[in-house]
Amino acid sequence: MTHKTRTNLAILLALVAALALGWWLWPLISQPERIRELVASAEALRAERPVLVLVLYFLAYVAVAALSLPLAVWMTLGAGALFGLAAGVAVVSLASTLGAVLAFLAARHLLRDRVRARLGDRAEGIESGLRRDGAFYLFSLRLIPALPFFAVNLLMGLTPIRVWTYAWVSLVGMLPATAIYVNAGRQLARIESPSDVLSPAMIASFVALAVFPWIARWALGRWKRRQLERSADRPASFDRNVIVIGAGSAGLVAANVAASAGARVTLVEAERMGGDCLNTGCVPSKALIASAKAAHSARNATRMGITAGPVAVDFAAVMARVNAAIGTIAPHDSPERYRSLGVEVIAGRARLADPWTVDIQLPDGVTLRLTGRAIILATGASPVMPDLPGLAEAGALTSETLWDRLAARGSVPPRLLVLGGGPIGLELAQAMARLGSAVTVIEAAPRLLPREGDETARIIADALVADGVTLRTGARALAAGADGAERWLEIDENGTTSRLPCDEILVAVGRKPRIEGLGLDKLGIPISGTVDTNDHLQTIWPHILAAGDVAGPWQFTHAAGHQGAQAALNALFGDLWRLRGKPEAMPQVTFTDPQIARMGLGAHEAEKRGVAHEVTRYPLASLDRAIAEGATGGMVEVVTAKGRDKVLGVTIIAPEAGEMLAPFALAMQNGLGLSKMLSTVLPYPTWSEANRNLAGQWRRARLSPRLLALLARYHSWRRT
Repeated sequence: MTHKTRTNLAILLALVAALALGWWLWPLISQPERIRELVASAEALRAERPVLVLVLYFLAYVAVAALSLPLAVWMTLGAGALFGLAAGVAVVSLASTLGAVLAFLAARHLLRDRVRARLGDRAEGIESGLRRDGAFYLFSLRLIPALPFFAVNLLMGLTPIRVWTYAWVSLVGMLPATAIYVNAGRQLARIESPSDVLSPAMIASFVALAVFPWIARWALGRWKRRQLERSADRPASFDRNVIVIGAGSAGLVAANVAASAGARVTLVEAERMGGDCLNTGCVPSKALIASAKAAHSARNATRMGITAGPVAVDFAAVMARVNAAIGTIAPHDSPERYRSLGVEVIAGRARLADPWTVDIQLPDGVTLRLTGRAIILATGASPVMPDLPGLAEAGALTSETLWDRLAARGSVPPRLLVLGGGPIGLELAQAMARLGSAVTVIEAAPRLLPREGDETARIIADALVADGVTLRTGARALAAGADGAERWLEIDENGTTSRLPCDEILVAVGRKPRIEGLGLDKLGIPISGTVDTNDHLQTIWPHILAAGDVAGPWQFTHAAGHQGAQAALNALFGDLWRLRGKPEAMPQVTFTDPQIARMGLGAHEAEKRGVAHEVTRYPLASLDRAIAEGATGGMVEVVTAKGRDKVLGVTIIAPEAGEMLAPFALAMQNGLGLSKMLSTVLPYPTWSEANRNLAGQWRRARLSPRLLALLARYHSWRRT
């Protein structure tokens, strides 16, 4: 769901809630004698048995809070009407805190597994918030409810926070809102005529209800910022509105967006503009894959009725084409282009001297110091080189260093070992096998692609084997080395050790954020694999943001671009309005053949998390376009909410899966269900028809047999 859609929905829900509240209260407001009667009856009972009424009300409120019943707001208003401001606040504060603690203890000791399964990813958000801000995070949730009251109670029970800390922080955090609601109830009890509805006291009470969350959010942010700024001297003025560190996908987009908004922007890059995607990632790998696919198609042309001669791969020409693709795209990301967009581009290595100051070491050794109103970290990530004996001595390659070595060879490596069975390793393994290398993939896990479902991993494994790739799963690398020109890798498979000779070793076991030398430790910015940020991409210093691979949780160019834009807007306008930089789902594609495209939950993930769901699969063997092209080995698998057409996730395995994913990305980001997809007219015959056919399959599976029987009888009657 887009930000605009969420905003419109929030406004609509607020209007509906206001109308519902007005409809519910109007009989009382329009007939103030009824309020007086209710209050008089309650006060008479309280006057007769004050202790009993207070105790019963207290216990009832505790039960409502502990059981998460949707009555707390009304009971809070009632406490104001019945007991007045001081006593009402005391009763509600203590009762709501006690009820919250009971729910907290139940989640911790009795319902732990059920709570985690029910609340899913929200538990991870709470845990990361506590790691980042400690008890202050709970205080902010109580003061400005970002989660429902019951969800905070249950989720906190899954964390290690102490019971006493939880109780007193909750009590203090809820106190301001409690006082406002109790006062509103007290004002309602004083209505004696319809004109009292527009009295200053009544209007002030309801205005306080409406504006309190905004004021609390602003005050909390200001207080938190002041606490941080005590440890540093904030400049009186700034050299730049935004300083962006890193000119990869996230940094380029951030700088462009900020400059387009009229800000003065400096972009700092220590190496090459364009980052990994242009120079060592997306562009060269996809150019290599395209050449490999052409060779594969030529070798298998007889399947399509075409007779061709022997296929010869001119590897030097292939690598020249790869470099030409980089060279053609490079001007899009060049310093000249960005300077023409109004961005100051500086070649140098940046380090944060303090929260607002960046020291830039220029190539000539001179240090340039700039201050920025906001700073965006977009330094990307680099391949992980495991601590394996002899790996460096063997000259092991990564996805960064691979390209220069391949270009220098002039011919395809006869034997290539790929360490790692993830997306990067498999893409390059298949491409190199199709270009003529004897490729072996070493994966420590029992199967390839550990993050994908079993069926997906099986289909890709079969495709790799068909291309001549040898798969050694469940194999652990022990050591590496070189004997002259020959390299080797020693592995352990189920207790059996063997040595595999090769000409090149490619390591593709993951990536880590580039944070060394940035000075983040000096500023106390936490690192948990990636730089810790909130949903708005802000670090503990709100004006220092992180975007792209360095921020996570994804390491995709399109994710980095999205976050770069959001980070720039939050850096410039975050004091007024902040945008979410971490959407719930992100499209991703593994460019093997067939491709794997996915977004949201896979069936195995939904099952693991206990999400109520249904799975619909459509095999490509039923798709006319797939049959015509002889590529029927894939499928489209969609996970929907149980009993609804809401798409929770999709996995597509097909030659053009990345293109086929686009309609689902549009649907998931805008709240469109399978019914909308079914009603969309698509051209025939196309790969995207598989998406519509799946929607039709989902619909047919949910037709009522009773309704079909009635329709059959109706049509039978129409024939008579």
